[in-house]
Amino acid sequence: MTTVNPNSSLPRRSRWPAALRRRPMEALATVLIAAGVLMLLQPFALVLYTYSFATTLLGVAMFTLVSKFPE
Repeated sequence: MTTVNPNSSLPRRSRWPAALRRRPMEALATVLIAAGVLMLLQPFALVLYTYSFATTLLGVAMFTLVSKFPE
């Protein structure tokens, strides 16, 4: 009978779905931040300018929250 050492160097399998891991969610948050800044800087559509701050703020809040997710 083999026993498993809990302190071994084998990587543990996370229970989080692959889409909710840190790397893809940080990428999405970064895209939201960039989209918000681009919306702020464009001179064509007032509706894009109107929602630019909210989009940037959502991206920053998401990035802050997602940075606590597991790898």
